[in-house]
Amino acid sequence: MDDLLATFGPLMGLALGGLAVLHRLEAESAGAAEYDELEDGRMPPFRRRLYWYLIGLGLIASVMVLDPEADTTLHLQLGERLPAILFGIVYALIGVGQAVAFAMWRYGRLRFPPPKSYPGALVNDVATAFIDEAVFRGIVLGYFVLATDAIGFSPWVAILAAALLYVLATRVAARGRPPYMLFFTFGVGIIGGYLTLVTGGIGAAFLGHAVARFSVFLVTGHAGQVTWRGTEEEEIERERRPPKGWSVVKDRH
Repeated sequence: MDDLLATFGPLMGLALGGLAVLHRLEAESAGAAEYDELEDGRMPPFRRRLYWYLIGLGLIASVMVLDPEADTTLHLQLGERLPAILFGIVYALIGVGQAVAFAMWRYGRLRFPPPKSYPGALVNDVATAFIDEAVFRGIVLGYFVLATDAIGFSPWVAILAAALLYVLATRVAARGRPPYMLFFTFGVGIIGGYLTLVTGGIGAAFLGHAVARFSVFLVTGHAGQVTWRGTEEEEIERERRPPKGWSVVKDRH
């Protein structure tokens, strides 16, 4: 049995990794995607998201069982403890800073969502960030690094390829999506990939990713689908108001 796993385990793990990437494409329909919200800003029912989380975790666990070296070659571990903690904290601080900077540029203030939406958003951000890191900075990046090493390419080729695949899988480059989320997602892929290779695991990438995602939610009021200028309710209402010093004259006829 061990010989069979050693021979065919990596191939089966690669196949399941492909299924995990395809599974990420279904995050929108499950309500687990960065940009998925109902029109009133609430998150979709938790049951649909729970099923998506469980399937994603099941695929990751299956890869770890089938590939005996998944914890090292595919980085499916936390990595070196001290570097992972330190790099993770720095990454998290950068994530908070960029979210605050974007909110101030976009809205001129921190646009906090209703407190009742915090628990659901926190669960979604943490769970989706973990699955994303395990799949794209773990499984996908791990197999890409093995491939680039075999042909003599730099690991940065693998990092870039994994980041681009992540952008495609999250659909943030689709028509109508705000450019900010495209750059945010690509940055998560590049930084997370680099930290994964440096620390030997996904711990630092997961910590920074989860904090950055939740920070975007906290300061913009959106799970990730930040809107174009002039489309928020308060912006529309502001446009409808008369300029300062003007008064509205009602038609008496």
